[in-house]
Amino acid sequence: MTEWVRPAGTAASDGFELAVRPGEAEWHHTGLLVRTLLPGQSVEIESGDCEYIVLPLSGSAEVIVDGDAVPLGGRADVFAGATDLAYVPRNTTFAVVSAGGARIAFPHAKAATDHPFRRIGADEVETELRGAGVASRQVRNFGTPGVLEADSIIACEVITPAGNWSSYPPHKHDEHKPGKESELEEIYYFELQLSDDVPEGVKGNDPIGYQRVYGTEERPIDVLAEVRSGDVVLVPHGWHGPAMAPPGYDMYYLNVMAGPGTERQWLITDDPQHAWVRELWNSQHLDPRLPFGQTGDES
Repeated sequence: MTEWVRPAGTAASDGFELAVRPGEAEWHHTGLLVRTLLPGQSVEIESGDCEYIVLPLSGSAEVIVDGDAVPLGGRADVFAGATDLAYVPRNTTFAVVSAGGARIAFPHAKAATDHPFRRIGADEVETELRGAGVASRQVRNFGTPGVLEADSIIACEVITPAGNWSSYPPHKHDEHKPGKESELEEIYYFELQLSDDVPEGVKGNDPIGYQRVYGTEERPIDVLAEVRSGDVVLVPHGWHGPAMAPPGYDMYYLNVMAGPGTERQWLITDDPQHAWVRELWNSQHLDPRLPFGQTGDES
């Protein structure tokens, strides 16, 4: 483990199996909590100076704000489809309860202004099929500008079929360059599963993937992490990608981004050594295994 890689279970705190919060050493803007709720269990959170998203990873739940219970229809798992979610502003005490049990992610980020509480239905989540060939992937833009009104947080889900590369070509967003690049920290939270083409009878496998992060001479960082379900890689700066799904293992990751800029936008710079890869997509087909799942699948 490095300071930027948090294997599952190593970042547990206060009843959350994963707790990354802004304010840690060299980590300033973004956070992610993950909590498993048994049937009938609930968790209460005070948002403080952060805005939150309530995102069911599996199962369904209700968000209770000011005495009102807002239902979130869930999903069997992150590969099954999009899910309902909720946005919670700063300085709000809210609870999440699940009658049947659920695993909930709470992406959050430091915020300077308030936006109203909002429920977003699974049918409002925009699905984007990005790349081509072995760089094909599926992006669910549930918390991006244009879908979610917020102060600073940008969040999305990415599905990478077995054998494919995501976050490719490698790119960065660690400098403020108006109209060209925005300064954003980023969290990668991973889950993996056996792909459909794995032979019957294969059991007990421990699906793995890989994530690369590297820096510049001025700002060095060097991460090549083997990741499993529940693992997190933090990207404080530098080039990141590829996220690699080996043959036999489909990869999911949740991205959470925020930064110090006053304008909420995701602008990237490709690593110039690898930017030419995008040109290949013009002569390649999208992976026929995409898209994964049906929007609105429920557990």
